[in-house]
Amino acid sequence: MGRANRVVLAYSGGVDTSVCIPYLKQEWGIKEVITLAADLGQGDELGPIQEKALRCGAIESLVIDGKEEFARDYAFAAIRANALYENRYPLSTALARPLIAKLLVEAAEKYGADAVAHGCTAKGNDQVRFDVGIMALNPKLRVLAPAREWNMSREETIAYGERFGVESPVKKSSPYSIDRNLLGRSIEAGPLEDPMTEPSEEIYLMTRAIADTPDEPEYVDIGFEKGNPVSLNGKALDPVTLISQLNEMVGKHGIGRLDMIENRVVGIKSREIYEAPALLVLIDAHRDLESLTLAGDVTQYKRGLEDTYAQLIYRGLWYSPLKEALDAFIDKTQERVTGTVRMKLFKGNANVVGRQSENSIYEPDLATYGADDQFDHKAAEGFIYIWGLPTRVWSQKTRG
Repeated sequence: MGRANRVVLAYSGGVDTSVCIPYLKQEWGIKEVITLAADLGQGDELGPIQEKALRCGAIESLVIDGKEEFARDYAFAAIRANALYENRYPLSTALARPLIAKLLVEAAEKYGADAVAHGCTAKGNDQVRFDVGIMALNPKLRVLAPAREWNMSREETIAYGERFGVESPVKKSSPYSIDRNLLGRSIEAGPLEDPMTEPSEEIYLMTRAIADTPDEPEYVDIGFEKGNPVSLNGKALDPVTLISQLNEMVGKHGIGRLDMIENRVVGIKSREIYEAPALLVLIDAHRDLESLTLAGDVTQYKRGLEDTYAQLIYRGLWYSPLKEALDAFIDKTQERVTGTVRMKLFKGNANVVGRQSENSIYEPDLATYGADDQFDHKAAEGFIYIWGLPTRVWSQKTRG
């Protein structure tokens, strides 16, 4: 297979992706590099990043606003699925990767590129998510990963870039590796590689320390329509605004931090710190609303599929046939998940304190222990006899 002539490179403006531009041209003979920076709410000023790509040798530097699509089609899908990897991590970083892969493929097709490229290393999850996502969307496109192959230290990478006009950092870089988008932040490396080292407060940006949180609780009513969050305190909001406002509201109360040892796709364990205030609260609220509106066997069966769904996202299989099939099941269950959940935010805790829905299948006259009780108590004895009959027969035959 011959070398590509034109490549679309996923670009963040950092050292690795900047060095990828001259490296692809000098070492791999790529004639033209087009960079693509996706604005997914990371808060960076993308104008300077766009200019930097051109200075580093890109023939064109694309910036695409994907915040609305990210929230609507990716974050909300994960919320409907109550997706938590290893029952903890709400996939705030992982969810961005299939969208970036999609944007890369679309740009490659639009600009006639032979291949797409990224700056992921060989030890991380993102290389899997990009490579598999791209091959699922367009198996004819080649995927290039120079940082996976160049075997340079950080200092060597910087020195290589300087030879071709890539500016070196003007100050000592942070020891941490940080990724941010609309849904949250992930922080790893540096002192955090020791699992016994407590994270310093400086690494957090979206959540306050408990000592700095308000001394009075705050309540928020989260409205859902067919499983999608649509309002805060009765005010309808677009997906990006809703997540942004809830991030601020929840983070103010010190809610949304995770410190965990997780199992990466490549088989190693890593220590990860996450901030995902809104996403964690939205999943808690959504799950509670499902308990009010869905039949018990549906919610119980869905729990097992939710774990599978989270693993598919984490492992880069967003565009897989199984994910598509699970989406159909989840979308069907969400037809009734409309209503409001009230959350109490206080000192690092977000607790559900109320819920209501026109689709509620909670029946007060059956649940009450008061005078209005409509439950047929006499039916319980016969039910228990039939329900326990297999256990009774087994016991009689085995215990003598």
